Amino acid sequence: MTAPDAVFVPADPPRAGTLLLWGGDRDGSGGATADLAAPPDGAVRTTAVRRLGVGEALALLLAASDAGASDSVRFWAATARAALGLVARGRLLPGVSPAGWDAWRAGPLDAADAAALRALAAAMPAQARAVPGADGLLPAAAPLVRAFVDAVADHLPRTVSLAGPYAGAVPVAVGHLREWAEEVAAGVDAGVRISLRLDTREWISVPEHRYPLTGGVRLVVQVHALDDPTRLADLADLWSGAAVGFGPDARVDALRAVRRAARFWAPLEQLLTRAVPDAVELDDTDLADLLDTGSDALAAAGVAVHRPRLAAPETRVVAGDAGSGPARLGEDPFRLDWEVALGGLPLTVEERDVLARSHRPVVRLRGEWVLVDSATRRRAAHPAAPAVPAVAALGAALTGEIDVDGSRVPVRATGWLADLRDRLAAPPEPDAAPEGLTATLRDYQLRGVGWLHRMTSLGLGACLADDMGLGKTVTLIALHLHRAPLGAGPTLVVCPASLLGTWEREFARFAPGVAVARHHGPGRELGDAEVVVTTYATMRLDAPALAAHPWGLVVADEAQHVKNAGSGTARALRTIGRAGNVRAARVALTGTPVENDLDELWAILDWATPGLLGTRAGFRRRWSGPIAEGDTDAAARFARLTSVFLLRRRKSDPGIAPELPRKTETDRPVALTPEQAGLYAAVVDETMARIAAADGMARRGLVLGLLTALKQVCNHPAQYAREADPVLAGRSGKLELLDELLDTILAEGGSVLVFTQYVAMARLLERHLTDRGIDHALLHGGTPVARREELVDAFQRGEVPVFLLSLRAAGTGLTLTRADHVVHYDRWWNPAVEDQATDRAHRIGQTRPVQVHRLVTEGTLEDRIADLLQGKRALADAVLTGGEAGLSELSDAELADLVGLA
Repeated sequence: MTAPDAVFVPADPPRAGTLLLWGGDRDGSGGATADLAAPPDGAVRTTAVRRLGVGEALALLLAASDAGASDSVRFWAATARAALGLVARGRLLPGVSPAGWDAWRAGPLDAADAAALRALAAAMPAQARAVPGADGLLPAAAPLVRAFVDAVADHLPRTVSLAGPYAGAVPVAVGHLREWAEEVAAGVDAGVRISLRLDTREWISVPEHRYPLTGGVRLVVQVHALDDPTRLADLADLWSGAAVGFGPDARVDALRAVRRAARFWAPLEQLLTRAVPDAVELDDTDLADLLDTGSDALAAAGVAVHRPRLAAPETRVVAGDAGSGPARLGEDPFRLDWEVALGGLPLTVEERDVLARSHRPVVRLRGEWVLVDSATRRRAAHPAAPAVPAVAALGAALTGEIDVDGSRVPVRATGWLADLRDRLAAPPEPDAAPEGLTATLRDYQLRGVGWLHRMTSLGLGACLADDMGLGKTVTLIALHLHRAPLGAGPTLVVCPASLLGTWEREFARFAPGVAVARHHGPGRELGDAEVVVTTYATMRLDAPALAAHPWGLVVADEAQHVKNAGSGTARALRTIGRAGNVRAARVALTGTPVENDLDELWAILDWATPGLLGTRAGFRRRWSGPIAEGDTDAAARFARLTSVFLLRRRKSDPGIAPELPRKTETDRPVALTPEQAGLYAAVVDETMARIAAADGMARRGLVLGLLTALKQVCNHPAQYAREADPVLAGRSGKLELLDELLDTILAEGGSVLVFTQYVAMARLLERHLTDRGIDHALLHGGTPVARREELVDAFQRGEVPVFLLSLRAAGTGLTLTRADHVVHYDRWWNPAVEDQATDRAHRIGQTRPVQVHRLVTEGTLEDRIADLLQGKRALADAVLTGGEAGLSELSDAELADLVGLA
């Protein structure tokens, strides 16, 4: 069987062209004939053919098999695929055919497209163009390829059901649109395209530091051949005939391209009135407009603007001077200056004066052309930048940038500020133990004392954020002893109520010569004690009296208690330490500077060193927002800044606490009892129906209520139902697992801490342990301070083996190293809080390995939250999401996936 050949016959409009199949064993001609240069001798003969319209031809060609098709059919199939590729990429231009019909054609073609069509034309077999013209010659290959591609482009966008130009299949006369169509094609599908060159060869310069430009600026038109991107000439040479290799229509195409470009940038209209549209002289206004927005507008129209290398001066802020600097950094205004630099080197006064006085967009300095915008010129003329507090200048020196009118500007620190920056950024050096300290400090603690002393002596606040159990209390005591001989004044320690006794005992133990007074309870008065210890609640009540006292040092222990800067406690604390001209040094102590989000760290550091991080709104715009969105550069700059004011050491860091025994953490999965499972499903079904019908604050309240209810069901049905006289055994999978753990731990002579976030659940556990005859103690937020100390001492002496603890009330500050097991009966929403609680046992003084057991009900909300918390733990000290509040924003479907019972 012989395969037929194929030849394409163009028509007007292009979509009317036909593909002729001829020869072969089955031509299916249906009686049609054509004069073809048929083989074997190529003589013109009337040959039977089959005529296919463009649509039929495409279907046949795309289905043709390379194995069974003739060379001519394979050729036209390849050309069809190329045409379809152009159409699929949107390469279509409206046009008017020579006879005046509406016609789509392929374009604009880039260099790769043109090269592909040239390659096809070069490979065309003779049979593919076997229709001789009137002169008896076969048609040229390249025009025939282009005619077929245009026929495909003209056919595909049309719909039989539509009518009108460029839409329906029926030809429409649109001769009146010819000029418009040519304008559309100018510069994008003609034989040439244009670009513009900003020519500096005729710019006239005069000696340095004078006005450097006295001549005009020329914008020269260049012409590029589309079929050969390497062929380039000035339009003047094309007009004179000096440029070779361009087609006969190159002048007309170039003129159309210039006319089109002038519609995108008006100063080019000058070219249209000239006999040779080769170049235009630009005044300062036009040049500035071209460099500002004109280049972008022309580029969007496909006209590139080539300009010589123009240096751009950098503007930055200079902070510091040659003086020695203040002894202490305060909030007094600190002068900043604008600096304009070129190539990294600041401009001289004379050069800056030239820049300021020049009104041209381009200036010649140091032998090169410099592009100058209005802001740079203004800063050169007025070098004084807005003043900022000294601590903000220090922050700018540390990060290398500063906010000016909402924009980040580079900063170069000089003089004493640069020296201070380098000193603060250096690793902390260990300080000698002060006189009067009866403890032997570890190396990292001596470094902490040295760092705190350095910061506070400069009037800077600090946050010591060591892991719980690494000795922040004794480090602070050593700092007080360091400052006392210098006449620094008394120290105020504000802490949770549970830690009052701890501070008193630690001072008595490690600094027995220091008079310590407890400011708490009825009849309290401020005396002459060297150290005063009070609670956050008392501080809030007595803020006016405490604020009037001339403190030398104010310490906020467990500073996460004031992470909400808008709370009454935080506002009261900010008033203390500013009596008269005395500014107390401020130190925050916390093991979790960030529990949920960076705003908490802002609150702590803004209390310790006001002004360092700016306003809360500015902090969110500059730091927390970009960091939350994954801006690693912002995170790195923020780390450079905060690492100076926040010292963070972990137990796992090399050399910090090598004597600490290992800690093993285990999630203990447990199944719900049938009662719990039924109750869980009922709560989900009922509440999700209400959530679906609510919105706004009402919906958020329902979601938070649902989460709380489900956690209580997972703990024990009696907690959820608030049963007054409950039966506890046999109703909760968690309680059964706790019994098994306690039996094993107590049989081995161990001691255990059991944490729950619910006081109601702690009381149920207390009742259950009493029924089982297991000795235990319970500490919660309502336990009086004196009773707390008795309970802690009793546990540490081994009088009770099980200590039930409310997570919020007992998760910080306490030393409970008697325990070698920690059980988290229910999960908190932040792993940092759980870590703090675990650190009651795993801290310096612990001699045995610590086992941590986290009870998790399978297939429930707790199971899925455990996965979320594991991800949070991996992002420690980074931006964390907002716990339950964040979950309240989930969609109904997402929430159902989270809480549904698996």
